[in-house]
Amino acid sequence: MLKKLEKLEEKYNEINELLSKTEIINDQSQYQKYAKTHAELSEIIGKYRDYKSVLQELKDTLEMLEEDNEEEFKQMLLEEKSKLQQQQDILEEELKVLLLPRDPNDEKSVIMEIRAGTGGEEAALFAADLFRMYTRYAEYQGWKIDIMDSHYTDIGGIKELVFVVDGHGAYSKLKYESGVHRVQRIPATESGGRIHTSAATVAVLPEAEEVEVEIDPNEIRVDVYCSSGPGGQSVNTTQSAVRLTHIPSGLVVTCQDEKSQHKNKAKALRVLRARLKEIAEEEKNAEMAGTRKNQVGSGDRSERIRTYNFPQGRVSDHRINLTLHKLDIILAGQLKEVIEPLIAHDQAERLKQVE
Repeated sequence: MLKKLEKLEEKYNEINELLSKTEIINDQSQYQKYAKTHAELSEIIGKYRDYKSVLQELKDTLEMLEEDNEEEFKQMLLEEKSKLQQQQDILEEELKVLLLPRDPNDEKSVIMEIRAGTGGEEAALFAADLFRMYTRYAEYQGWKIDIMDSHYTDIGGIKELVFVVDGHGAYSKLKYESGVHRVQRIPATESGGRIHTSAATVAVLPEAEEVEVEIDPNEIRVDVYCSSGPGGQSVNTTQSAVRLTHIPSGLVVTCQDEKSQHKNKAKALRVLRARLKEIAEEEKNAEMAGTRKNQVGSGDRSERIRTYNFPQGRVSDHRINLTLHKLDIILAGQLKEVIEPLIAHDQAERLKQVE
């Protein structure tokens, strides 16, 4: 581990020097490339330097302990030694996590899809609750949400919603949300007071750059039509809604939330690109014989991942046997209460594989 960290520090120092050179500063593409690598290395190098500092302090303390000291000073040195050894252990664990191979998609923005599942109108209302939860969580993170395509029920439920979460590192946190979300509560429409179980599915796709997924315009059929609102009513008399059909894969993407046909087509292409990227990655992961099946953030949208139990005020994440009696604050956007334990569990599992 230390040899790897030494090499990374050498690389970091080299990049530092390059970023101060006039020829690099004047070449924007080169400068941005080096600046990106510099930023990626900053956290681990900072932690490594803290680690080296602690090791030096520990070495100095041990040397002083070997000298003939008064009992009171010796006791103070022993306490300092214990404190430094604890810091050393903590920093070693943090460095191991930082050295784990990174998911290349982690820094990306995401495209999320929420669909009502079993449970009729109640499932659609729950899907709307999930969207509000993600919207508030995005606000806390400083991310921006942009709706791409939406289909609502007459009373404000969501049949299907596709939206972008624009923000650095959005995928690193939201990838854990892919799967089936289940709700247990008494529906507002239920007169008998019985608890119903409904579900909604969430898909989280990393945004795909144009250079990652090239789409041949000749392989896309474009249809335009009038957009519709809740209950199918027409909200736009112009043909601004766009349906893209990718002929080779059969994928169909619609977008109707902008008044401009051009904007809707651009948004639909973003979604199509992300879905094609997902298909390519699924094929690649299948070849890797289930390595991602062991990961919490594997993104399997058919897996039941979480239950929201309203009568008990409880949220349970089934992947890590986590139960929190904090339903209200989680639905209010404090999703970190669930996501942070998921990240910690995922890192621990990955560490086991490399140890």
